[in-house]
Amino acid sequence: MEPSSSNFSSSPSPFPLNAWYACAYDVEVGRDLLARTICNQKVVMYRTLDGEVCVLADACWHRLLPLSMGRLEGDELVCGYHGLHYNARGRCTSMPSQEGVNPSACVKSYPVLERHRLIWIWMGEPSLADPASVPDLHWNHDPDWAADGKLIHVKCDYRLVIDNLMDLTHETYVHGSSIGNSAVAEAPFVATHGHRTATITRWMEGIEAPPFWANQLFQARDYKGPVDRWQIIRFEAPGTVTIDVGVAPAGSGAVPKEGHASDRSQGVNGFVLNTMTPETDQSCHYFWAFARNYSLTEQRLTHQLREGVANIFREDELVLEAQQQAINANPGHRFYNLNIDAGAMWARRLIDKMVDEESTPAPHQSQRSIVIKQAA
Repeated sequence: MEPSSSNFSSSPSPFPLNAWYACAYDVEVGRDLLARTICNQKVVMYRTLDGEVCVLADACWHRLLPLSMGRLEGDELVCGYHGLHYNARGRCTSMPSQEGVNPSACVKSYPVLERHRLIWIWMGEPSLADPASVPDLHWNHDPDWAADGKLIHVKCDYRLVIDNLMDLTHETYVHGSSIGNSAVAEAPFVATHGHRTATITRWMEGIEAPPFWANQLFQARDYKGPVDRWQIIRFEAPGTVTIDVGVAPAGSGAVPKEGHASDRSQGVNGFVLNTMTPETDQSCHYFWAFARNYSLTEQRLTHQLREGVANIFREDELVLEAQQQAINANPGHRFYNLNIDAGAMWARRLIDKMVDEESTPAPHQSQRSIVIKQAA
């Protein structure tokens, strides 16, 4: 089934809450209180003395002062206004000038876990928080890969970043001095989708490598000349995009052919890891990393690649924020789609499906609610 040719709206829509979102890199969370807004909700993060990550709503039960303005005493967070103590699960354990504690005194705590060098938070129904559904970004810590990345705060709807990543033909025009050339815009692609995923696959055979990849292939394999290049973009709803990228000497076997599996051993392979977390309707946290499977012990190269990719993504950031400003200046405008928008269209459909599922209770949930009311 091909995506519809009808336009999809550029106006804001709710984001799904029953999903894991990255809220910080693991190194960001320590014994200092870290405040962040996730899906329009303010939270505060810290680690207990044994290293467990805790995430609480960033507002004191008493007078709503942000708890991030307080301090830690052992494993408890102390409000900076009147000294109420909260444990790692959000329960108030001490109040000033009284022996008893009001049993309703608590702040919301969120399901949280660490995986792939990121802290993940579940903003929706806690009972649905399945650790098995955390997006797979294992390249970020796999010993067969060398990876590093950064966090970007982008002043745009998080879906605009997903649109950008699902259509890499923009490399030709936005990143022409590094990773883009005309071959990207001209190459055919295949779009597929699943229950929670959408994939764009593009192979470019016998082309001139763009500057970034020509340099990587020469440094790692001492090769100069035409290349076969691949981009396999996989979206996982609601906000994660992994991109399998690389180049190999033309005709060396990297391109899969009928009866022959892909052999990338003579090339260089990278994975661009991206997970976008809504901050507000018009801003997001963009966690990214670049992983490679060559020259693994060269820390200098890891640093160079991180900074080089950061400069490339800065070009995207400027485009995306300008796009958001234009959307705000043209309320009600609907995007027009080209063939290259197939991946972005499927991604948005999958996000919308998650939002619809959350807003429409399942039949058994409605029946259960009725039974409870009758019993009461």
